[in-house]
Amino acid sequence: MPALVFVIIMTQLPFATTIVISFMSWNALRPNERGFAGFGNYAQVFSDSGLRSSVFTTILLTIVVVGVSLVLGLLIALLLDRHFFGRGVVRTLMIAPFLVVPVAAALLWKHAILNPSYGLINGVLTWVWGLFGSENPPQVAWLTQFPLLSIEAALIWQWTPFMMLILLAGLQSRPAEAFEAAKMDGASAVQAFRYITLPHLRRYIELGATLGAIFIVQNFDAVFTMTSGALGTANLPYTIYQTFFVRQDYGLAAAQGVIVVIGTIIVATFALRSVSSLLKEES
Repeated sequence: MPALVFVIIMTQLPFATTIVISFMSWNALRPNERGFAGFGNYAQVFSDSGLRSSVFTTILLTIVVVGVSLVLGLLIALLLDRHFFGRGVVRTLMIAPFLVVPVAAALLWKHAILNPSYGLINGVLTWVWGLFGSENPPQVAWLTQFPLLSIEAALIWQWTPFMMLILLAGLQSRPAEAFEAAKMDGASAVQAFRYITLPHLRRYIELGATLGAIFIVQNFDAVFTMTSGALGTANLPYTIYQTFFVRQDYGLAAAQGVIVVIGTIIVATFALRSVSSLLKEES
């Protein structure tokens, strides 16, 4: 009971307050005009072209980051599932990007890797072009020319270890008897992967995708730190931040937040189903 009361006070009461505010016309720049707005804020949310653009950016960012992270995580997990000298050290190094503070990771990519003057990528391009005697190497302004791709690269770098951990756990729980039987029947490595490994990993892939989607949908640090929402990179969390702190429209920001929470709950439902199915299979 004390834990339940604590959870209600810390999570449900603030959310209920947010729902109430979402039905109000409340702008700090016009404090005397506060009142009940009905569904006006929600109508404005769905009719605002800027918000529709941020919804599209959020969906695109989530699909690309989760999809690429899953593929890379699966490839790395397959490599780390093999026995070789120093495997424990390699696993630790592979996990390191996921343990970096999100703001620090965004700053690392913005200044140390993508900076057009002294960044790692342009430095490598300059070195490669110098090997062939060229004095005019390409100096790409990554955050200006490819802003969304830059954010996606930073998030993929940070979330691939998370996918790798989940899929590696799935690989290590494979039934050895099935692989021995397949080997005796003359199945190739590709066939064993297609007909045994992938079906076994289906629940783990679903779990990684849903958990990754939950966190990527709510990502704010990378967008705020790397581009400040410019050049078409503003996602839903950044748009809510702009609405609340720049426009100071509390009612509209609350309505936007409620919609994001509803979308996140829908995605989280699939994650809970994946977890429950995994527990049922293990039992």
